[in-house]
Order: sequence, then C-alpha cells, then structure tokens
Amino acid sequence: MPISDCEVRDPRIRRTRQALQGALRDLMLQKGFEEISVQDITDLADVNRATFYDHYTDKFALLDAMVAGGFHKLLSERNVIFDGTCPSAASAIILSTCDYLEATHANGSFNRNSAFEPLGDAGIVAAIRRVILQGVQGKPVPELLTPEIVATTAAWAIYGAVKQWYYTPDHPPAGTMVPSILQLVLPILMTAGPIGPHDHIEAPLLAD
Repeated sequence: MPISDCEVRDPRIRRTRQALQGALRDLMLQKGFEEISVQDITDLADVNRATFYDHYTDKFALLDAMVAGGFHKLLSERNVIFDGTCPSAASAIILSTCDYLEATHANGSFNRNSAFEPLGDAGIVAAIRRVILQGVQGKPVPELLTPEIVATTAAWAIYGAVKQWYYTPDHPPAGTMVPSILQLVLPILMTAGPIGPHDHIEAPLLAD
C-alpha cells in the first residue's frame, strides 16, 4: 500500500481504503477512468461521499493510492528496501516494475493508448520515486541538484526503459533485461552517494 496507507494502524481505516481502491479497480474494468465518478466509487464500495473525502481529495488521489499501493505491496512481499547504495536493491526495483507493468496489463487495469494510460504512468513513476527518495534523501548531491531531482529522474528513467521494453515485440524476459536498464540508471543514482564531509561535487561544464 502507499506509504501513507502503510502507516495506518486503525483496521477500520485500512478496510475503508481497501474497499474504495477495490471499487475503483473493478470500475476501471468496466469503463474508462474519465467516466467514473466519486459517486460510482462510493456506491460500489458501500460508503458515503463524506467518508470518501475523509480519505482522498478526489478520484485522482484514489487512483494514485491504488497504483502506488499495488507497487509497494509487491516490493514489500519481496522485502525490497533501497538505501541509495545497493545495486541489487535497484535491480529489484527495476524487476518489480517490469513484473507490475506486466501484471496490470494482464488483468486489464492498463490499456495502451487509453485515456487512463498517462494517469497510470504517473502513478507508477510516483511510486518508484517514493521508494528511491527514501534511499537518497539526505545524501550529498551535485550543486544545484536535490535528492528529489535525483529520485524523480531515476524513477522516470526506470519506468521509461521498462515501458519501452514491455511494448517491444518479442521482448526478452524481464530478468535478462534488468542488468541493461541498471546500467542506464545506476549513474543517476550514484549522483546521490556518500562523499567526505569536506568534499564537493563539481557540476560538469557544458560545451559552448
């Protein structure tokens, strides 16, 4: 579940959020996301509108929670924790992204070229970014950069590469593709790495 949901300990709140996310997931198998209203969601989840807004600001926030929730659940089941320094953990994030994209397409949650696709893309990227940011937060980065920039860049790089892999006809198995994607992403992640307290990372000079 997304980080905010994972921190919830009240079982009633967790059940309500699970019901709302499940309702949205079921509705998306029947019609486009743009056609789904908050009332549709609350009717199917058997909760009132006031309760919905106690948990989510709108259906887009619910979508983000649903997508992130599925991805974080997958990472949790695989015990993946990224501390910003472990290539094997980065590989596990990439492989999980491959598996999650395949699973969401297989169950009909994603449809290429649908109005929902950009929303789903953004949701997955946001979920990857959250995981990476936990690992790079507080680490030194080159001048003018921030851990947030590093995490966002790496998240888009991972998802962009994985998505292109998925849509490539006769693509190789995910496990064989992970090392190649890691080669692309690792230099980005390494910009937020351990250096001495008096060291300074110079930004590269751009050619005239």
